[in-house]
Amino acid sequence: MSLSPYAPIVGLFALAAAFALFSVAAARFAGPRRYNKAKLEAYECGIEPSPQPVGGGRFPVKFYLTAMLFIVFDIEIIFLYPWAVSFDALPIFGFVEMVLFIVAVFVAYAYVWRRGGLDWD
Repeated sequence: MSLSPYAPIVGLFALAAAFALFSVAAARFAGPRRYNKAKLEAYECGIEPSPQPVGGGRFPVKFYLTAMLFIVFDIEIIFLYPWAVSFDALPIFGFVEMVLFIVAVFVAYAYVWRRGGLDWD
C-alpha cells in the first residue's frame, strides 16, 4: 500500500502548522509591548466590562432566545444547500417536503416576530 497520494495533504498540514507557529513567534518578537489595565481585561463589545459575582453571573433569557433563533435559521440553511444541489434529481416529493419545511420555519419566524423576539432593546 503506497502512501504517496497522501503526501500533498500531509505537506499542506505541515505548511499550515509551520505558518501558524511562525506567525505566533513573529508576533511575540515584532509586536509592541505596551500593557495597560484596559488591554488585560476581558473585551465585551467595546463597552466597559460589568463586574460579575464570584460564582458567575446569570445571562438574560434574551441571550438564549437569540442563540436558539440562530440555530433554527442555521439548520434551515444546512437543509437547503443539499436540496438545492440535488434539486434536479428529486421528484415532486422532494419539492413538496421542502415547501412544508420552509412553511414550518416561517411560522416559527412569524411567531417569534409577533412575540417581540427580534426587538433589540
